[in-house]
Amino acid sequence: MNEPHSRNVLFLCTGNSARSVLAEATLNALSGGRFAAYSAGSHPAGRVNPYALELIDGNGWPTEGLRSKSWDEFAAPGAPEMHFIFTVCDAAAGEACPVWLGHPTTAHWGVPDPAAVDGSDVQKRRAFRDAYTALRRRIELFLALPLDKLDAARTRQELAAIPQRADAALQGLGTSQRASHAAGA
Repeated sequence: MNEPHSRNVLFLCTGNSARSVLAEATLNALSGGRFAAYSAGSHPAGRVNPYALELIDGNGWPTEGLRSKSWDEFAAPGAPEMHFIFTVCDAAAGEACPVWLGHPTTAHWGVPDPAAVDGSDVQKRRAFRDAYTALRRRIELFLALPLDKLDAARTRQELAAIPQRADAALQGLGTSQRASHAAGA
């Protein structure tokens, strides 16, 4: 998946069991090899949430190789050099991160934690679908950026604006359109 001209992207959250894994799978599926996505957590849960795996599998995307892991793996010698690092939870955004190889561009793309939802299976699946929809829209906006034409400052500015643009676009959709978007249509 990591082609010679692809760029590496790391999605971070605390547990690396839901949001960051959803983002990893989504970017790998949608980028057409332009990006190689990874995910990690500051305090990994040790397993990927079954609702996240169900959603990824439901999109027809591979789940093998997805695992909950520490962000220390990506700061160690021999780790792939990251070009972009996105935090997808507020807790991870506030933590002291490891020193990353290279000079990755970073942004915070916070999304509510679907794993924190108590309730029925239907309510939990809805929370995961909502998180996935928010992440997918952010990733689609990221993929649409003309990164080769933007300088570093403009890239940081565009990446920081993605959550607000994504949320505004999703709020403009009706319920059935959001459901269709979540299904990958």
